[in-house]
Amino acid sequence: MKKSILLIVLLFTVLISAQTKYQTGMQKAFDLWEQGNMTEASQLFERISKAEPTKWMPSYYVATIETITSFGLKDETVLKSKLTKAQEFLDVAKINSENNPEILVAQAFLNLAYIAFDGQKYGMTLSGQNNQLYAKALQIEPESPRVILAQAEWNIGASKFFGKSTAPYCSEIERAIELSKKEKIEIEFYPKFMLKRAEAVLKQCKE
Repeated sequence: MKKSILLIVLLFTVLISAQTKYQTGMQKAFDLWEQGNMTEASQLFERISKAEPTKWMPSYYVATIETITSFGLKDETVLKSKLTKAQEFLDVAKINSENNPEILVAQAFLNLAYIAFDGQKYGMTLSGQNNQLYAKALQIEPESPRVILAQAEWNIGASKFFGKSTAPYCSEIERAIELSKKEKIEIEFYPKFMLKRAEAVLKQCKE
């Protein structure tokens, strides 16, 4: 009996230790990101992803950082290298969390990085994919402020490109902001709504 209790205590201790190690690593990666150390943050998320192969968020954040840091690159070889890595980790995230609206939006964001680099080369094929990705994400979670904001930003960019008014999408950004105030996220390290970004996009939309 004593041995059984000891084994249970040891198992519980190991589980708590592993959880704490994951939490500590994730928090450190976010701290590095907040400090602007994008490469170090991505590398740490990558290590966590390999140590925790069944969790989707570490891989998701690797993909997100690699995508963010690809904007503004002039060398297509470097761009493709970063976005290929981003896609690989995003694919891992998809395996661990199917039909996840956050991952669908991240895929659309990755596609946008290609389009922003060379719209003539990548726009024709990836623009249609993005419309489908946003539609699917909204179907899964119609009241997600992050999905609504991402789709509104996408539509604003498309409207500007074609010389159309962005006004129809301002109300969507306002709706996303209002929904974000009511949203309660209980999952640790889940993607957060970027209020400052939403307010900046709304301001540009109304200009």
